[in-house]
Amino acid sequence: MNNGLWRRAGAELVGVYALVTAGCGAIMVDAQTGALTHVGVALTFGLIILVMVAAIGHISGAHFNPAVTIAFALTRHFPWRDVVFYLGGQVLGAVLGALTLRVLFGDAAHLGATLPTGAAGQSFGLELLLSAVLMFVIISVATDTRAVGAPAALAIGFTVMLAALWGGPISGASMNPARSLGPALIGNLWADQWIYWLAPVIGASLGALIYQALRQSDG
Repeated sequence: MNNGLWRRAGAELVGVYALVTAGCGAIMVDAQTGALTHVGVALTFGLIILVMVAAIGHISGAHFNPAVTIAFALTRHFPWRDVVFYLGGQVLGAVLGALTLRVLFGDAAHLGATLPTGAAGQSFGLELLLSAVLMFVIISVATDTRAVGAPAALAIGFTVMLAALWGGPISGASMNPARSLGPALIGNLWADQWIYWLAPVIGASLGALIYQALRQSDG
């Protein structure tokens, strides 16, 4: 692996570490203090993504999500040979983030782990839908020259925020296998975790393919 790929994988590690420590950390702080509320937690998730996309998006492309990386590769916007390195950085960042939270806050709120509040099928469908919408926005601002620039971080951050606001109480609005894996691994909490690994990959792939089809038909 060349130095450039090391740097990009390292940027992905930093981005996901920030996502887990800030987002899952907000869940844990709210469980202990009640100060943030659900809206505050959703704002935290959206804002940390916005900040990280703006800060290091120029280094790695700011995937911060294995489902996003796979969807980009599926639509030929990212080389398959680099996928494993990005996924490695993302998963390591999530695990380190969850370890940091364990040290700081103990086991509060299961380390911010994603768990369905209702039927597993309902959460699977919601995670698939939310991931498709998120990827639709990401691929539009990342690959279409008519939509790039400063608004990209805002568009992605606000999409995450919106998804967390309405989907969070049902499924956790993970949309990200790494974000779910870190707390599950460190907290040893595996119930229904398949939802958060499978649904985001399928949903993100569908979102990317739908955007591709619309863009091609637009000429």
